[in-house]
Amino acid sequence: MNAPLIIERTVPAEALSELVAGGCHPLLARIYAARGVTGLPELDDAFTRLHPLEAMLNLGDMAKLLADAIKTQARLVIVADYDADGATACAVGIRALRAFGARVEYLVPNRFEYGYGLTPEIVQLAHERMKPDVLITVDNGIASIEGVEEANRLGMKVLVTDHHLPGDRLPDAWCIVNPNQPGCGFPSKHLAGVGVMFYLMLALRAELRTRGVLERELQLAPLLDLVALGTVADVVRLDGNNRVLVQQGLKRMRAGRMQPGIAALFEAAGREPARASAYDLGFVLGPRLNAAGRLDDMALGIECLVTDDAARAKAIARQLDELNRERRTIEAEMQEAALNAMADDPGDACALALFHTDWHQGVIGIVASRLKERFHRPVIAFARGIAGEIKGSGRSIPGLHLRDALDLVSKRHPGLILRFGGHAAAAGLTLRESDFDVFRSAWEDTVRSLVTAADLEKQIETDGSLGLNDATLASGKAIARAVWGQGFPEPRFFDGFEVVGQRIVGGRHMKLKLSRSGRAFDAILFGACDPVPSRIEAVYRLDVNEFNGAETLQLTVQHWREPLSA
Repeated sequence: MNAPLIIERTVPAEALSELVAGGCHPLLARIYAARGVTGLPELDDAFTRLHPLEAMLNLGDMAKLLADAIKTQARLVIVADYDADGATACAVGIRALRAFGARVEYLVPNRFEYGYGLTPEIVQLAHERMKPDVLITVDNGIASIEGVEEANRLGMKVLVTDHHLPGDRLPDAWCIVNPNQPGCGFPSKHLAGVGVMFYLMLALRAELRTRGVLERELQLAPLLDLVALGTVADVVRLDGNNRVLVQQGLKRMRAGRMQPGIAALFEAAGREPARASAYDLGFVLGPRLNAAGRLDDMALGIECLVTDDAARAKAIARQLDELNRERRTIEAEMQEAALNAMADDPGDACALALFHTDWHQGVIGIVASRLKERFHRPVIAFARGIAGEIKGSGRSIPGLHLRDALDLVSKRHPGLILRFGGHAAAAGLTLRESDFDVFRSAWEDTVRSLVTAADLEKQIETDGSLGLNDATLASGKAIARAVWGQGFPEPRFFDGFEVVGQRIVGGRHMKLKLSRSGRAFDAILFGACDPVPSRIEAVYRLDVNEFNGAETLQLTVQHWREPLSA
């Protein structure tokens, strides 16, 4: 594999000047300008910056239908997805609808028995167990043609709330809310499923308020911790609208105002809510919540988020923490098997498709993500499903829209892919196990026709050199409190250092003492035990390290190389 190309983000001079003139710290102004921010109003996290409810197609209509259902005390059942986005969306719906007086329960498909989305089988299960009048999908449903048909046949109405890209045909639902459906002019196409559900609850409150049936004014802001968690964990693009939602949720967590389940997840992970960051949501809380859907039943995760019993929430969070530890072990074994199968080298392949009969269906997405990061290739990992089928989970590189690529495979090879759906960066699909080799060849051919050599060259974008005057604890704290994520990446810098000390800590990490222009820095290189040379060029981020109650600046090295020139 070629070494990654390290490039510096362009900083538009006009935007930089505008931000600095408005009072933004020069370092932060440079970082924000490089991410497309042109003025301070774009950094405002006030609720007034959210796109209006009226901009989302069918949102008002669905709110009216729900208001009618509440009035008649119709039986509502939310059909959730089995990831963090689906779990938080379900929790937002359950908490808000019950507060509005609705009769509502939830059902989450066990991924190993029923697969993804509103399938005919899950509709039958809901009908037999719960006798609902209305099914409400969260984070799924836009591709559930057969499931909606089955619900209609059984006399149930279906309200679809989703954010995934639709196929050529929409389901025949009672009403559909999805910012990505044809004809929807909602400016943000990157709302997570939980964001869509939060918007629906805002619209429902407005409708109930108009009808004069609210006994008291109900606040929905307490649900923003759930919205923030689901949004970051689903790795959707953090555009301005999503950043407002996430920042507002983080503010509530830092102030100690959060759902018992969110507080319990922080405690189980040994993290302090007062210092909550987007990193905590994406890499600490999110994986623990996802572990329920990956290895067991996401109903466990949803119960953690909907209970008001703090003791019960803590008990469930401990279970989720144990499941996450088990997930890590399984993931490590699967990744080792994958690397052994390909001799730790993708060769001249443009795409990777891997299948092992012993792989765990709930962990293949993480393995695909790890391999994508390692080899900078679009990757799909498969595990056995039921009845001779295999389930695949894919992750892609910036140069390839994954769902569109699978759509092209499907068109070129009709009948090969049984089901698929997803986003530009992530997707899932189902094949017959006997067709894996055919798919692997078709997948490689399709990707090869869509990407260029440059697309397959890994690039690391940085914010360039960090001035020594800006390399401070205050800068680290300011960066930590901002919202970073997909499409709005956390700042990382690139500089040369002398390595004046190094030692292994925790059995698998390298603690470094670095020096630059005579100034010493503490640094950490996670997941690496091999010694580094005496001089390096490093891509790193500014972090705040807390130990024994004291906070210090620490550089987290994400990539290093020997200097290209003396």
